Order: sequence, then C-alpha cells, then structure tokens
Amino acid sequence: MAGQITGGPLTCPPPVLQSIEKPPLLATSASQAALARIRPREPPLAERFEAFIDGVELVNGFHELADAAEQRRRFLADRTYRAALGLMDVPMDEHLLSALGQGLPDCAGVALGFDRLVMIAAGARSIDEVTAFPSSRA
Repeated sequence: MAGQITGGPLTCPPPVLQSIEKPPLLATSASQAALARIRPREPPLAERFEAFIDGVELVNGFHELADAAEQRRRFLADRTYRAALGLMDVPMDEHLLSALGQGLPDCAGVALGFDRLVMIAAGARSIDEVTAFPSSRA
C-alpha cells in the first residue's frame, strides 16, 4: 500500500508529525554533564542541545570531553560523592580514560532515543507500549 509502513502482520499509517522543534542550545550545570566539555567562561556550563518531536525528547547532544585528566577528576569526584551517600562504588572506566589519553579530536556526541522514535512512528502514547520489557514491569 502506498503511504503505509508494513512488515509482517503489523500495518500502520505513517506518523503525522505536528511539529519538529528547532533544538535550542542549552547551558547545563557542570555537575549534570559528566561526559561533556565545559565552556571556558563563567559560569562554567556544558553547552548541549535536545531535539523534540511533538513534545517528546528524541535526541540530545553535547561537545564530548576529550581531556583524560579532567575526566579522571570527574570520575574520582563522583566516586567520593557516591561513597558519602553510602551508594555502591562504580569503578572508573580505565579503557575510556586510556582512549582519551591517546587523543580525541574535537567532536560532539548525539544520543537518539530509538524507543522514542518507534513510539512516535507507531503513534503510541507511552514507551511501555513499544518496549519488550517496560519499566513498569522491572
């Protein structure tokens, strides 16, 4: 059928997107941006963006932190914070730190919520409708 998404027993009409919002550049507290580069001016914030379709966050991204020493400092600070709260220790990712030490070119990371994309395409109202193991049953 023209204009239909098909596959196996499921057939559904293509989604009608009411709005695709232009992603604004957001300034996020450094404490909320564990893997993001912090801008060099005051206040020290991570510049990131999010993109929404019909009010659903679909992607988010930021400049990747490429400084191995700074990432190690953040990992150590996080471990200290977790220990003070009595939370389980999370070991540092030495593979990541080693890779960062080899040099990472200026780049950005962008995460796409595939489950959210499926939710929008299927016209579902909840992610639980399109995931095999909904969080409500975890």
